[in-house]
Amino acid sequence: MGIEDILMYDESLFQNINAFDPDYMPPNYNFRDTQMEAMAMSIRPAMRGGQPSNAIVLGSPATGKTTAIRKVFELVERNTERVVCVYINCQIHTTRFGIFSQIYKKMFGHIPPETGVPFSRIYDQIMKDLQKNEKSLIIALDDVNYLFQSKNANKIFYDMLRAYEEYPGVKTAIFAILSDLEFKYAFDKNVNTVFIPQEIHFPLYSYSEIEDILRDRAKAGFFPNVLSDDILEQVAMHTYENGDLRVGINLLKSCGNIAEADASREITQEHFDKAVDSLVSINISQTIDSLTDLEKALLRIIADYDGIYTAGELSEVFKEKTDSSYSSFNRALEKLEFVRLIDTKFTGKGVRGNSREIILRFNPDDYTI
Repeated sequence: MGIEDILMYDESLFQNINAFDPDYMPPNYNFRDTQMEAMAMSIRPAMRGGQPSNAIVLGSPATGKTTAIRKVFELVERNTERVVCVYINCQIHTTRFGIFSQIYKKMFGHIPPETGVPFSRIYDQIMKDLQKNEKSLIIALDDVNYLFQSKNANKIFYDMLRAYEEYPGVKTAIFAILSDLEFKYAFDKNVNTVFIPQEIHFPLYSYSEIEDILRDRAKAGFFPNVLSDDILEQVAMHTYENGDLRVGINLLKSCGNIAEADASREITQEHFDKAVDSLVSINISQTIDSLTDLEKALLRIIADYDGIYTAGELSEVFKEKTDSSYSSFNRALEKLEFVRLIDTKFTGKGVRGNSREIILRFNPDDYTI
């Protein structure tokens, strides 16, 4: 089949290809009732004119944190006009102006001018509108660690949570969403007095939960009989082994695209194998690109060695080449293992205790580090 045939082919295996998009909101959202109930309890006082509670939402990537919050926000706004709920991606919006511009857009229907209008005026309009209409404001800051990296977190949290001092009656709360469980947030004392959050934990999905979620997504996205139970189980197992639900959703979409390009009416084993090979390569490249300079330096040292390093040997080489501390080495090593670029294998007793071998999970010749 040629390129033109692929582009113009009428038949499709997808009845709703959007079901595999990152921002798709499934009608049935399962296995997160406990966490959503905890969020609802934090917001509930605001629906009665009271003060909502702050929360920290903790969990590994792709454990449903963002979808759960959006579902709860959707339910809140469907049932009351007294609460304004705003979701903000802090990887995209990292400044005071950027954050409050998103709040302004939600409340007034448009972004404020980027030039000629001081931040103080935008802030004043937001708070006076909340005050006048007796509304509460709850914002979800996804990947909030980016605000600390940009050194804007303390000011943004202070602006939000101490607004009542200048605008009596205004009630605000923050849901801080963290994917990095090792991240330690540190606030100024002026923020600590008002940001006293409850922690809401999102555990990893079990295999059976992953299979059920992917089955529902496949039913929403594909026509009947496109995906067999056998292929679904393989997709679910691959997802479980990677520990990231997004891998499975992307894999389903990729399987469908490859089968469709092959003019097949169903997804076969060959389509699944091709999709896995393609996505593994893409995921490794994206993961490497996301590393810090020190993490990349450590990965290059591992990749350039013909043998297998022990952790002790590797730490000495890393320190010599980067002039970094052992704690920096340990953090970088843990990050590489967390994102599944390396494995560490205990080999018994070493000179200073248990010795670990460092093993790459990919062929370094296939990627640029």
